[in-house]
Formats: sequence, structure tokens, C-alpha cells
Amino acid sequence: MKFKIIIFSIFLFSNVQLRSQGEQGGKFSGNFETNVNFYERDDRIGANTEVYKKAKSSVDAWLFLNYELNGFQFSARFDGFQNSPLLNPQGMYTKQGLGFWQVSKTIDKYQITAGYFYEQFGSGMLFRAYEDRNIGIDFAIQGVKVKANLNENLKLKVFSGQQKGNILTSDRFDVTPQVLTGMNLEQRVNIKDVTLDLGASAINKVLDNATLNRLVTDINALPLESRFLPKYNTYSFNGYGTMQYKNLSLYGEYCYKTPEAIFDLNNNMYNSDGNIIFGSASYSAQGIGKKKKSSIGFNTQYKRIDNFRFRTTPYETLLNGMVSYLPSITRQNTYRLLARYNSVVQEQGEQAFQADLVFTPIKGTTFIANASYVESLKQNGLNNAPQKLYHELYFEVQHKFKRNDKGQQWAVKGGVQNIFYNQDVYEVKPGAKNVRASTPFAEVTYKFKKTKSFRLETQYLETKQDLGSFINLILEYNMAPHWSFAIGDMVNHKPYRSANTTVSDEIIHYYSAFIGYTQGATKVTIAYIKQVEGVNCTGGICRVEPAFSGLRVNMSSSF
Repeated sequence: MKFKIIIFSIFLFSNVQLRSQGEQGGKFSGNFETNVNFYERDDRIGANTEVYKKAKSSVDAWLFLNYELNGFQFSARFDGFQNSPLLNPQGMYTKQGLGFWQVSKTIDKYQITAGYFYEQFGSGMLFRAYEDRNIGIDFAIQGVKVKANLNENLKLKVFSGQQKGNILTSDRFDVTPQVLTGMNLEQRVNIKDVTLDLGASAINKVLDNATLNRLVTDINALPLESRFLPKYNTYSFNGYGTMQYKNLSLYGEYCYKTPEAIFDLNNNMYNSDGNIIFGSASYSAQGIGKKKKSSIGFNTQYKRIDNFRFRTTPYETLLNGMVSYLPSITRQNTYRLLARYNSVVQEQGEQAFQADLVFTPIKGTTFIANASYVESLKQNGLNNAPQKLYHELYFEVQHKFKRNDKGQQWAVKGGVQNIFYNQDVYEVKPGAKNVRASTPFAEVTYKFKKTKSFRLETQYLETKQDLGSFINLILEYNMAPHWSFAIGDMVNHKPYRSANTTVSDEIIHYYSAFIGYTQGATKVTIAYIKQVEGVNCTGGICRVEPAFSGLRVNMSSSF
């Protein structure tokens, strides 16, 4: 901690010191964000976790400062958590301090970074160090990184360090004792009309003595035929490439991980290597048809994961200690009820497919269709057949009418979603019925002035599983560039309750009200929300969260 204070002090006073030596001043920038929650306990919807019983309020805050001078870049971020359930939705966490610091310098073709940094290799399926505040994850690496532009088409990245967050001490400001070292090389090749972007990566993970000793103890407790020799080192590799030819783009990637200890869904340990196969193809064309005013776009993806559970230690669970980034390739929905059921990636084994079509036959009218399917793989040599996990069929049409003489304009959107969702697997609810749901939706926007508009959004989710059927209605009024208002109600109007739910069996209203104000680079929002329990996803990474009831205040600003 003393070292962090010294670095922060250097960062704060560098401008004064350099000016006193006659140097020219640098460039200062930053941003600030805070989330304040006030909790209103509601046992009917299950909003009764630890924070509702004890604290009644929580604060999360981040202040990021950046200073550039003579090719040097100094960065620091203050993180503050007060009674926060962000990192663990079932509990509370309180601590504050220097959550990120970095010193970076570019010398000729090389960029050298010391401190914390974020980085990814290729698509990130082998390695990705990143932050996502919406679900409370921060996988920054503390160490040293070098990036080199060896020539116009050849790039190299090398790093070594430790991931932020120590599960042993439950300290967000500590780092793991395990060491990660990685290298990535990317080459661009141009052959007439074809562009090839090729890449390869390697990661080495070294366990600490305490973790290896724990593994030895647990392995010795296994039946003799199931025992194996644990190793300090685990290696993972990938190769990937993109081919771009006119309107066609093809991408392929293969990842491999050497054998290491893995725990299955029943907490049984075994030794296995792992791999990922991923491929995608996309095509787009503008100006098609007789009048050359149509456009079409098509994208398809395939992914197969087999025992690729790559974490800082085998004992990490939930979203802790993730080295690789394995997002779902299913559609990322934004409407509240359409996003209620999401496919959560199964690291130990899944096979998934997705296809997406966007067609604009005439200006102002667009059709969108999507289909996805996910199933499990046979696990750990067991005689179990692949299990259907998720499927989605989605169709949408949107049309924007021409503006009238007064500048007024209507826009409409409508469609339907049909899903299958394995709640037993995704939410770890043994015996829960598979969810089958159909959700029609519609949206109408009316711009009656350049800066003012109304928007009406509605969805109806019909299902006889989980918590039953819902209706959601939101009315929004925008006064650009400053004000926005919204009110809504999501009603569990046909409730269904399984034996393992604690939610009341009555008809429940999940009310919401929202006010937002923007002034320049500063935005403030205040929202009263009742939110149903379920899976929350952002950027393709998901976690199960309890219900929420209360007031949320958010402020963000940059300078």
C-alpha cells in the first residue's frame, strides 16, 4: 500500500515538479462515476438480501485521473465501495483506495507500461483483462507490458503480472498470488483484393505454493484411479485469422489449454485439457435490387467449448479469477422482458450456433431475423447425452416515416421472441422446469419537435414456468439536450411459483420511475425501481442477481 501511495504522490505532483524545472505543462483529463442505492426491503419479490437487512444504502464510486507529458502518461483511479453488493449480490463489501495506477511511455516503436493495465489477445477467448462496472468485475493485471509495432503490418504484445482481486483475502485491492505471462503476435497480409489478419498467442499460468498444496490434499482424497499429478504450470495457446474479401468476412480461432485440475458442476475434481473452436462468416451489400436502394447483411457464428475453464486457480467460482473471455454468441437483447432469459456460457462444455439477418428493402424499413441454439457437451467421460440449454427465434420489423412539413416524425418497431431456457443449469436450481416463453413487443416513437419526443415501449412475456407471465409498459419523454423522463410498470399478472422460490404467489407490480439530466459532459439520473430476480448480462458475460427494490442515483462526468 505504501508503494501505491508513493506512485500516486508522484502522479499528483509531477506537473508542479516539471514546471519548476522549466518544462512545458502537460495535458490533464479524467472522469468520475458514482452509483448510490437506497434499499426498500420487499419480501414479496425476494428483495431481502444482507444489504436490505443491515445497511439500507450503498455507494460505489470511481475517480479516474490521467496526465500526459513529454511522452509519459500517468494514470490513477480511486475506487470506493461502501456497503456495496456490486461485487457479491448476496453480501456487502466496504473498502476504498487506489484501485488502478499506471505509468506508460512510448519510445520509438515500443510502448512500455508498468502498474495496472487492461489488454486482450485476439477476440479475448484466450486472454482478456478488462473492467465491467455494471456487474462488478475488474480483471486488471498488475505488472509490466510491452507493445511493439515492429513494422507497418507486424505487432507484438508481451506482459507478465498478477490479476487484481484475491479470493483468499476477499480483498478487491489485492492481487492474486498466481503469475500470468503472455505473448501475442499479429500480422497483416494483403494479396490483391484479399486482406488477411493473422494472430497467435500463448499464456503461462504459474500456481503459488499454497494453492498447489491444497490441490495435493484434495487429490489424495480422491479414489486411487482418479488421482493425478498436479502441476505448477498451465499453458494455453491460440491461433486466429480474419479474411476480408470485398463484402465477405471470415473469422476462425482455435484455443488449446494443457491439462489442469477442474471442478465439474457437482464439485467433483478431475484432470483435463481443454479447447475452443470458433468460426464466423458475415456478408453485407449496399445498393442491391432494381432501384439500388436495398441493403442486406448476414452473419453466422459457431462455437464449441470443451473443458476450457481457464481461471487463476481451479477454486475460483462465479465470475472470479477469469483469465479467458467466453461470451455467449446468442443475441444481446435490450428490452427488459426479452433480456430476462440469457444463455450463460458453460466453460466445461457447450456447442452453440447463431445466425442473424438484416434486410432493408426500401429506405426507412428494416427486417431483422435471428436464430440461436445452445446445447451441452458430454462431460468428463460420463455417459450423458448432450442436453439442450437454450434456443431463441427472433423477428423484428421497424419503419421510420417521412417527416412532415412541421418536422414531426413517427417511427414504429414490432416483433416477437420465442425462447427455450434451461433454468436448472443456468441458475443452479435443481428440479426447476425448463422455461418456454413467447414475447411479442412493440415500440412507437413520436418526434414532435427537433429536441422533443415521446416513446412508448411494451412487451408481453407468456410462460407457464419460472415466475409466470409478465406485461411490461414504459412511457418515455425526452427534451434534448438536457432532460429525460420515464415511468413504467412490469406486472407479473399470471404468477406461477415453483417449490424452490421465495417470491410471493400474488400478482406483483414492478414499478419504475426515471429522471435524467445532462449538462455538457455530466449526467445525473434518479430512478425508483422494483426489479425481478434473474440473470443480468452485460457484454455477453452474465451472473444471477437477486431482486432489487429501492432508489438508484447515478452521476457520471468527464473532464
